[in-house]
Amino acid sequence: AGGAGPVLLAALLGALPAAAERELRFKPPTEAPVRLFTEPELARYDGQQEGEPIYLAVKGVVFDVTSGKEFYGKGAPYNALVGKDSTRGVAKMSLDPADLTHDITGLTEEELKSLDDIFNNVYKAKYPIVGYTSRRILNEDGSPNLDFKPEDQPHFNIKDEF
Repeated sequence: AGGAGPVLLAALLGALPAAAERELRFKPPTEAPVRLFTEPELARYDGQQEGEPIYLAVKGVVFDVTSGKEFYGKGAPYNALVGKDSTRGVAKMSLDPADLTHDITGLTEEELKSLDDIFNNVYKAKYPIVGYTSRRILNEDGSPNLDFKPEDQPHFNIKDEF
């Protein structure tokens, strides 16, 4: 009975490299899947339901702004921006309902520059990307936009802000 322990231990140790080797052969996908949001889906994340995430889209990129619910939650100053693609409103720094759209037609150079600055230095820097609007991923006819490239977040850093 005393000899069974070392044999069992040797058998277990011998099995470890094989298991580790199997594990190494499995390669997880290098890119996270891309979530596509239709307008009605995005509208569900408008900050009105307590405990639900709050999403805001800018330039077709959907951000989870739940950590900023004092700004974007129900009754908060920027709640009008959430649950939709508010690119024009962000560019113009406007909460006018007519500006709460993806459409950037007619924006000035200054507004477009402001949009890029806010997009990169506020949204991409502070809030995780959770997906993209269908308008960003698909063409008007519903076919895939072959030029679509997911956004990177090189400066994104989750910080506890208490």
